[in-house]
Amino acid sequence: MGGRVGVTLQPLADRLIWHLLQGNTLHADETPVSQLEPGSGKTRKTYLWAYRSNDLQAGPRIIVFDYQPGRSGVHARGFLGDWHGHLMVDDYSGYKALFTPDDSNEACVELGCLAHARRKFFDLHKAHQSPMALEALNRIAVLYAIEAEGKDLSIEERKCLRAEKSFPQLATLHAWLLDTRAQTASGGGSAKALDYSLKRWVSLSRYADTGHLPIDNNPVENCIRPIALGKKNWLFVGSERAGRRAATIQTLLGTAKLNGLNPAEWLKDTLEKLEV
Repeated sequence: MGGRVGVTLQPLADRLIWHLLQGNTLHADETPVSQLEPGSGKTRKTYLWAYRSNDLQAGPRIIVFDYQPGRSGVHARGFLGDWHGHLMVDDYSGYKALFTPDDSNEACVELGCLAHARRKFFDLHKAHQSPMALEALNRIAVLYAIEAEGKDLSIEERKCLRAEKSFPQLATLHAWLLDTRAQTASGGGSAKALDYSLKRWVSLSRYADTGHLPIDNNPVENCIRPIALGKKNWLFVGSERAGRRAATIQTLLGTAKLNGLNPAEWLKDTLEKLEV
């Protein structure tokens, strides 16, 4: 029954993938999944890659999960194909090739996740009560407050808001980061937190050039979190085929939830219509 359901629902998931790739801005992330090795009684690490639509643009909200045997960036390129646009990611090296054009593909434009930059300072302050880290957190909080102010605005209105308020705050934050780094010894946690933001500054601040680009990767991380928590209960997938089937079902249930539908009721209704 499970295999039949997966096959029946796959065309729906494929259609969601098509719609997702029509957008010009995507979120991407990945999470490890244990897969049972047939006959060995052992598991190996595989990955569930996640790609999500951008909430700041018009259109349906979509989350797509892609089950792959590893974390190599080749899997992201395989999923995206010739898609190119703004891609919001963390600093994982597997995405870096996507931002360099080659003979067959135009480069994507990297968007850095400000939540990841903030997390470096949060962890530093939590561990050492660092005054510098607290200052960084306060400055970043101002940027998020501006985003909250513009949440319900149109794209053009949000662009004006960011130009008026985010630009000056980003400029002063960047100057403060540079000045603070110049006074900080290399090698320690403070230097690493500062360097993370400074090395990625262009991609971290790029969102403020427009009214439609996201400030962080939280939307896709929020979609992955229930799966990460669920792994404590189901522990592993039984095979690569089962992993792909699970990705299909998670794609459909996750997208239903994002659009305000009850996932269980939607799935029941859909299966009945398909006469599975």
